[in-house]
Amino acid sequence: MKNVGLTVKEKLVAKYLVKDNSHSSAKSTDINVLLNRVKNNQKNETRKKLYFSAAASTGLILFGLIIF
Repeated sequence: MKNVGLTVKEKLVAKYLVKDNSHSSAKSTDINVLLNRVKNNQKNETRKKLYFSAAASTGLILFGLIIF
């Protein structure tokens, strides 16, 4: 019978022994990209708030018209 436990153990150990060079490289980010992303997120949040308030107001007006 083949000893499967040994190969699984070797694979698990090998996973932790492999050196990964991608973590050691320095990453750079452009501040303009980040600022544009923040600006776009703020625009989207403002639109969502506007849509929500318009929908809530419409719902409130329709509810008032139906009741009274």
